[in-house]
Amino acid sequence: MKLSYLPGCTLKTKAQDLDLSTVAAMEALDVELEELPRWNCCGTVFSFADDDLMHQIAPVRNLIRAQEQGGDKLVTVCSFCFNTLKRASLLVKENSDKLDTLNTFMDEEEDYTGNINVVHLLEVLRDEVGWDQIEGKVQNPLKDLKVAAYYGCTLHRPKEAAIEPPNKLEALNDLITALGATPVDFPDMTTCCGSYQAVANPEIVINRTREILSSAKESGAEMIAVSCPLCECNLRENQKELGELRMPIIYFTQLLALALGVDPHLHQCEKNPADARSFLESKGLLAACTAAE
Repeated sequence: MKLSYLPGCTLKTKAQDLDLSTVAAMEALDVELEELPRWNCCGTVFSFADDDLMHQIAPVRNLIRAQEQGGDKLVTVCSFCFNTLKRASLLVKENSDKLDTLNTFMDEEEDYTGNINVVHLLEVLRDEVGWDQIEGKVQNPLKDLKVAAYYGCTLHRPKEAAIEPPNKLEALNDLITALGATPVDFPDMTTCCGSYQAVANPEIVINRTREILSSAKESGAEMIAVSCPLCECNLRENQKELGELRMPIIYFTQLLALALGVDPHLHQCEKNPADARSFLESKGLLAACTAAE
């Protein structure tokens, strides 16, 4: 199976582990993620202004790149990219006048027809691969590992762009179960981490981090699995401000790669207060590694 894939800006810089583990794990599942040629930043966040149609050029241009590849799906794994692209695709699919305006403005591009379905990697794993097939390919079961599935705020909001029906938080838990680990529900599975308030109002993000980590720990989790690079950064970096409140943070694709027996790409977890590598080593799930150079 071959699917069009948009990694997004952060996955080529600060979140390379998310990109590398995604591609490697999907290859082990016989899914080829074909990176879009000439992709651009999705715009990061979806514009709420009705008169800000130009903000949709960035995501729609990526939809054109997917259209040029000949498929009908575009896969993302970054939660922000997914939310922005999904909502832009729905906007132009439901409003032909806005689509015509964008196509006219992008006069050097082929017209976008509105037929690309934006899907998150969790949807591919659930709907295209299947939990049973994933479980059958697990080489390194993640036994005795209690993982909190943290969705953040962009995979289930708004409901028309969500990966699951409202109040049905199953996909990430089902994946964790298929990998041999124990999923842990906790009250803050969809609580916003504070997002970009980390820049202007860092105290908000510190308080959110404290709330989310405390909630996961009190529910019995040993580590938190995330999909969003910003969530990963906020939850990891702000543990420096929380004294003894510590919990390893890891991308769900790293757990997937680890369970499938391919390189989980944990390189960025070497030097931070939420060290997933040493925790996994202590569980006997990852061979001891030398410190990063």
